[in-house]
Amino acid sequence: MKKIIALVLTVMMVAALFTVGGATAFADDEGKVFNIYAWNEEFKGFFEKYYEVPEGVTVNWIIVPNADGAYQNALDEALMNQEDAADDEKVDMFLAEADYIVKYTNSGVTQDIEALGVTDFSNAYTYTVQAASDNANTVKGVSFQCCPSALIYRRSIAKDVLGTDDPAEVQAQLDSWDKFNAVAAKAKEKGYMMTASDAATYRAFSNNVTSPWVDADNKLQFDPQIEAWMAQAEDFVANGYTQAAGIWSDECTAQMFGDGKTMCFFGPAWYFNFSMGNAQDPEKGCPGDWAICEGPAAHFWGGTWLLAATGSDNPTMLADVMNTFINDEEVCSALVENEAQFCNNMAVNQKYAEDPNFGSEFLGGQNPNAVFVDLAKNIKFENQTQYDQLCNEMLQDKAFREYLKGSVTKEEAMENFYKIINEAYPNVVTP
Repeated sequence: MKKIIALVLTVMMVAALFTVGGATAFADDEGKVFNIYAWNEEFKGFFEKYYEVPEGVTVNWIIVPNADGAYQNALDEALMNQEDAADDEKVDMFLAEADYIVKYTNSGVTQDIEALGVTDFSNAYTYTVQAASDNANTVKGVSFQCCPSALIYRRSIAKDVLGTDDPAEVQAQLDSWDKFNAVAAKAKEKGYMMTASDAATYRAFSNNVTSPWVDADNKLQFDPQIEAWMAQAEDFVANGYTQAAGIWSDECTAQMFGDGKTMCFFGPAWYFNFSMGNAQDPEKGCPGDWAICEGPAAHFWGGTWLLAATGSDNPTMLADVMNTFINDEEVCSALVENEAQFCNNMAVNQKYAEDPNFGSEFLGGQNPNAVFVDLAKNIKFENQTQYDQLCNEMLQDKAFREYLKGSVTKEEAMENFYKIINEAYPNVVTP
């Protein structure tokens, strides 16, 4: 009995250490420098606005741009040296994207966050938890956002081509790829392009694959969905329904101006709120002349995950940051209301979806959350591999587009693609 009483007292003392009056308390022996690795300052801005850093702790941001793999290279080096690093130099938390998150979750460089105290995922979207879990379903992190991707269309062009700009009616005319491709021909007849980039629809296909880029025998394979995108891109460029240009190219973003002739773009809340700046330009843009609907296929694009680095000397703060950005309703509401985010809290998003006074000026008053709460239910995170980022980006930007531009033959384009894969991943067997 004495042993049982002693054990109960010990548990009570530990619990008291971490919760005082309902607030998180931080142990004195934990680190005083919290190191976060990221590739841009988006989350840094949200963190500094909405997270209360414990007294005596300094947050150190190590931001390395994504270009040419620089971010992952810097992060990988830091994680490789984690065990021998001084406490104040250890990686505590790092950010990762969907295209390469499995590289880190299925590795010893990340740790079980449920063991740290992040245990309530009841309001987080299922796919965001799946994406942050390893093959044994151990959760290694959380995302502060959910990224269902919508078809973003120009209202005035839709009226001219489809006879309506009403989201429900537009959706009815664009709810399959057969319909979408047929409307592209109608748009061309009216002097418009259906999309501004051959890759505009890529994620709507790639997020619905039924097989991974690399199979169990390390063989590269093309899922029918990838092949369908390639066929569409070839047809669209040949017929003038789109242009052979990257999503981030000047040729593509110029089509967002008021004098643009493109009917459809694809993207999540972050895309039309942050990446469609030309459309929001007060002089040359066309804010209010846009709306969203699901389009031909449910999908997501991007998202940022916060992963817990193994060896962090700030376990309590690590858990507190993660809990804050998925379970603190005040913070999640601020992300929606102030930052135009679709947060990773279903209850908060539903609240705004049902709010008749909530809407986006850019979307002509349409409530984006009302659309996204339905889209988010259909998102899948399946058949992901560590090779996805390279395969997805290189197929679009370095190989197939050169063929679409007429610079190389299709055979040469594919050989170039295989060469890129072979150089980066010698273990992958290409055709």
